[in-house]
Amino acid sequence: QVQLVESGGGLVQAGGSLGLSCAASGRTFSRDAMGWFRQAPGKEREFVAAINLSGDATYYAEPARGRFTVSRDNNKNALYLQMNSLRPEDTAVYYCAAGQSLYMIVASKCDYWGQGTQVTVST
Repeated sequence: QVQLVESGGGLVQAGGSLGLSCAASGRTFSRDAMGWFRQAPGKEREFVAAINLSGDATYYAEPARGRFTVSRDNNKNALYLQMNSLRPEDTAVYYCAAGQSLYMIVASKCDYWGQGTQVTVST
């Protein structure tokens, strides 16, 4: 069992930056690939970024490429998402998730989900 708790959300102006964190507990963190998803009001939840178990492979959805960076610290059981050049369309609840592989994360076939943290980008 894995418990995931996101933090770091908030209100930021367009063009600004925000860093999200996800604290994992419950079992050995380095057994899982991890990822970030988001859900905007009235829209389906969508994949944002994923990172493999060792942290040396990542994958991003097209809206996130070049602006967002996913990373992890297995010693701290933590997952991160650094978001730069934020846009109003990035406004959403952001979720972290754990799964068996990078591929499974990208396919949204995750085993565990956090409760989410709100990110609001103002114009």
